[in-house]
Amino acid sequence: MKFAIISKGDQKSNTLKQKIKTYLQEFELQYNETEPDIVITVGGDGTLLHAFHHYVHRINETAFVGIHTGHLGFFADWVPDEVEKLVIHIAKTPYQIVEYPLLEVTVRYLDDVDEKSYLALNECTVKSGEGSLVMDVEIKGDLFETFRGDGLCISTPSGSTAYNKALGGAIIHPSLPSIQLSEMASINNRVFRTIGSPLVLPQHHTCMLKPVNDVDFHITIDHLFLLQKKVKSIQCRVAEEKIRFARFRPFPFWKRVKEAFVTD
Repeated sequence: MKFAIISKGDQKSNTLKQKIKTYLQEFELQYNETEPDIVITVGGDGTLLHAFHHYVHRINETAFVGIHTGHLGFFADWVPDEVEKLVIHIAKTPYQIVEYPLLEVTVRYLDDVDEKSYLALNECTVKSGEGSLVMDVEIKGDLFETFRGDGLCISTPSGSTAYNKALGGAIIHPSLPSIQLSEMASINNRVFRTIGSPLVLPQHHTCMLKPVNDVDFHITIDHLFLLQKKVKSIQCRVAEEKIRFARFRPFPFWKRVKEAFVTD
């Protein structure tokens, strides 16, 4: 089996990375950063997001497993004291593959340059480069509303506990193939109207955002920041691709939610 390790970069994570690498090589596993079968992240959820985008071109061949060296994460479920146990699991026992949905974002342009597509593990956000964001929101090809406000967040179920939750969105189990559209400070008065609630769209529904005015847009894809000019539309839907996690033991989602937001 070929493996790679991505570290957060701090001393604790780097030391742990070297320890894991040495252990796995002693079990005669091959360290291969180009074509890994499994990617081990050492750090936190941000480190796994970085690893996901680094290996997004191998999304169908590579599985991920995370060790957190800080606070408990939603993606990183192993702790440093369990490294020896994890290494033995990786080297000696078959692992279960758990697949979670991703968000596909396709940006099209007014001057007919090639469209650009991205995959997000957590979310995509859209904001105007100047003033309020004004976007027509279409669902399945029909105009749903014209949004006016600070911005829009389109999240995956995995990302529903991140920025989406801060915006008042629902927490969705990551096994459900869906996306969620949440508003950022929408303008609602006698002239302007939005739904004012998050929308959860199933796998076969596409959300299309169309600018009402010609301005630049700030678009994020997880931690990646993109400045986009002359945007014709931004299409969001559940991606055909899925992220693959290597599971060696149960990792109950609602237990993680409780530990992150409820338990002292």
